[in-house]
Amino acid sequence: MGKVFYIMGKSSSGKDTIYEELLSREELGLRPFIMYTTRPIRVKETDGVQYHFVTEEQLRRMQEKGQVIELRSYDTIYGVWHYFTADGDSVDIAHYDYLALGTLESFEKVKNYYGSDRVVPIYIEVEDGMRLERALKREKKQAVPNYEEVCRRFLADQKDFSEENIQMAGITRRFLNNDDRRLCMDEVAEYISCEKISASAGGE
Repeated sequence: MGKVFYIMGKSSSGKDTIYEELLSREELGLRPFIMYTTRPIRVKETDGVQYHFVTEEQLRRMQEKGQVIELRSYDTIYGVWHYFTADGDSVDIAHYDYLALGTLESFEKVKNYYGSDRVVPIYIEVEDGMRLERALKREKKQAVPNYEEVCRRFLADQKDFSEENIQMAGITRRFLNNDDRRLCMDEVAEYISCEKISASAGGE
């Protein structure tokens, strides 16, 4: 049986970069567990890589087919954006290990769907001041920067990733990404390798 290694963290914690780096490490043997969103695609994003970018109508059809595991909706200044996880034909957790990227809420629902023994949390943490600085720097690169949305996300993350919520989700290990991103990536990769070895030994 495979596992889903679930990366999460507040916005601008570097989790997207870590996710892409870990997928590129062939020795880990991880497949992408790609989620869905109805929000517009951003600069340097690719459909089917960071997310499957879909329309409201496509989301509705997937709900009717019972394919949606969890769904989150956010009321932004651009309108309501939906983020969701779907159990599609591309996922075969019985035979492969996957790497997922999402929120604390989505992690808990995916864990409930597949089982706590199959979904492993990887929480990336960054000091708040540094995280806000990174968010502003990233927003400046957008065609039309929206700093109000950056502030909304920052405050929302403080609530969503409260210490109480983190503890309730059963997260005990944290990976710091304040300064040396390469070191953080290596620590996460080593952790995943150990989990895979442990799972393999347990199945023998």
